[in-house]
Amino acid sequence: MPADNHFQGKPYPLSTRVALKSVLAQAAAMGFGMNLGIECEIYLLKKEADGRLSVPHANDKLVKPCYDVQGFMDNFSWLDKVGHCINELGWDLYSFDNEDANGQFEFDFNYSDALTSCDRLTFFRMMAKHYAEEEGLLATMMPKPFANKTGTGAHFNMSLYDLKTGKNLFACDPKEDPRGIGLTPLGYQFVAGILKHGRALCAAFAPTVNSYKRLVRRGAMSYFSWAPVFNSYGSNNRTNSVRIPAGGGRCESRNADGAVNPYLAAALALAAGLEGIREGLNPGSPNEDNLYELSDAQRRERGIDFLPQTLQEAVQAFAADPLVERTLGKELRDEFITYKTQEWEAYHLSVSQWEVERYSHMF
Repeated sequence: MPADNHFQGKPYPLSTRVALKSVLAQAAAMGFGMNLGIECEIYLLKKEADGRLSVPHANDKLVKPCYDVQGFMDNFSWLDKVGHCINELGWDLYSFDNEDANGQFEFDFNYSDALTSCDRLTFFRMMAKHYAEEEGLLATMMPKPFANKTGTGAHFNMSLYDLKTGKNLFACDPKEDPRGIGLTPLGYQFVAGILKHGRALCAAFAPTVNSYKRLVRRGAMSYFSWAPVFNSYGSNNRTNSVRIPAGGGRCESRNADGAVNPYLAAALALAAGLEGIREGLNPGSPNEDNLYELSDAQRRERGIDFLPQTLQEAVQAFAADPLVERTLGKELRDEFITYKTQEWEAYHLSVSQWEVERYSHMF
């Protein structure tokens, strides 16, 4: 449940919610509040007797089921319970639909201040699982439950607002923006800070071994995944890790997935963005084309780096970036590195069925 932990009457330094409140206080000292909207993608699945996950309805076989009415209606009992709960809580649900994979759905409710939105995601996970259990099913925000289907994102849509007036400080008419995508100079500086620390932030946005099976151009899928693999930004272009959606006024970090600790990720993203503002950083020109199709030479010419491709690589970037310790403190930083290194090593030391099938008869 969303709550601050205290120890001996003081905020517990290893609490990520406490860490986020600390960075929000730094933003407030600069006159800023942070708005955050999180897109909640989630699978509704059946767990078979042998432990495998499957789509609940045998006829749900469309290759591209996005916005499919039949898949939506087949699962309407669960969808209706989750949707009603969201609205009864006052979150203002404005969209929910069958997403890009069979058994996958997305719930979008109104953005709020960063702390409230993080609390809502934390509660949403528990609530969605509760109603799935009533249906004899499993709701999961696991980043990549199926190798050949779309992964589960939890995209972070961020902006800063003026604490006195509430005005969105990233929003402007695209005609007033020299780059034409509707972001203020302050917004571009924030984006530049995100990109400066993008590889380190990836460990917080995508914090599991499974996360990096989502961050691929195609993988085992028959079509593009539209998941980010580059530390880059652009306008309404889903091949960037940071996208400025149509109309501008916010930036969207697309590498955030369903396993994200929202407090940790929001704290580090805000700290990176504030550094970009303090230092007046420039993110350069937006990338408008399909980055998946760039050659390595073209990518290097633009100065575009890859995001980490494994949890191990992400944790190494996290450990190497001084912003992390400045933002979280040494104890929380070190605890995250230790825990996630142990997770990677446990995964690396396991022997998968893939290995058994590939190598047992080969050698």
